[in-house]
Amino acid sequence: MHEDKSEKLYEMKKLAEAGGGQEKVDVQHSKGKLTARERIDLLLDEGSFVELDKYVTHRNDESETKKFFGDGVITGFGKINGRKIFVYAYDFTILGGSLGEMASKKIVKIMDKAIKVGAPLIGILDSGGARIQEGVMSLDGYGDIFYRNTTASGIIPQITASIGPCAGGAVYSPAMTDFVIMVENVGQMFVTGPEVVKEVLSQDVSFEELGGAITHSTKSGVAHLVASNEYDCMEKIKKLLTYLPQNNRQDPPTLESNDDPNRLDSNLINILPENPYHPYDIKEIILNIVDNHDFFEIHETFASNIVVGFARLGGRSIGIIANQPMILAGAMDIDSSNKSARFIRFCDSFNIPIVTLVDTPDICLVLIKNIMA
Repeated sequence: MHEDKSEKLYEMKKLAEAGGGQEKVDVQHSKGKLTARERIDLLLDEGSFVELDKYVTHRNDESETKKFFGDGVITGFGKINGRKIFVYAYDFTILGGSLGEMASKKIVKIMDKAIKVGAPLIGILDSGGARIQEGVMSLDGYGDIFYRNTTASGIIPQITASIGPCAGGAVYSPAMTDFVIMVENVGQMFVTGPEVVKEVLSQDVSFEELGGAITHSTKSGVAHLVASNEYDCMEKIKKLLTYLPQNNRQDPPTLESNDDPNRLDSNLINILPENPYHPYDIKEIILNIVDNHDFFEIHETFASNIVVGFARLGGRSIGIIANQPMILAGAMDIDSSNKSARFIRFCDSFNIPIVTLVDTPDICLVLIKNIMA
């Protein structure tokens, strides 16, 4: 009897870890994409992941749809560089990563635990959106997730990795998190697809043009960082976390620095031009004053007339905001104002000091020059 029970549990474990089956896994790999479990293993410290609600299945009648353990999302907690984090990852091999009632309950549960414990929350997105077979219950699940996004805002850091399609209801949640990282030519975020756009507006548009990483990192500003591949994406998340505290009641981690805080840099005077109307790259100034010339820029290709990002001084995490004379002479516009304001609010919430480098002309002069040009 005991052996039969153990054998059954072993079979359940194998089925749960198989996702949508080997055929679906092979399709995922053929697209150059990792599975949800492979992504979690890549992100977290080896052997640290503890999965929750592994054997949950959806409520639909078994005669309608085959039941899969996990219901299309993997949730749990683990460690990154020894720090506890909570994570959920949509599994595209199961019903296209669509969100159903039970999957949403799993995500909400892990979000609640992250808020209660006071640890960063990371979401890995690869989802076709709402599971239409479950109707309003699926949409209600999105409402619960959005509510937790707003509840957690300013309490714990929220990071989203877009590594695949993110359509319909699934796309609203990332925009409410603190940082969005998209994988180039893989991550896509849009409320409705190209087919609907063509039907309504009679315009042909590709998935990348509509909601790819380049579009969101340069035009909409939804994507804070762009990764070249999934491995690069996970490394960017790990580095970003080194600048952030666990929650709003803690200070960011201080790392030992071998950069002398009293050092002088004679090169600074060479960077600034003698003529105040000549542009220069403010990033050269930043790199020369921060620890080890290491600057982690946020929103690099969006509203480039303002530069924001993280660095360290004396081993302590700081935020940097600086006008960029190379773009629009460093003058502020709507996008750059929103970009810097959002960054300031984040740093204020999580006890990160801000260093501001100012070099901006009178906006009227810039407008006159543009008109005359």
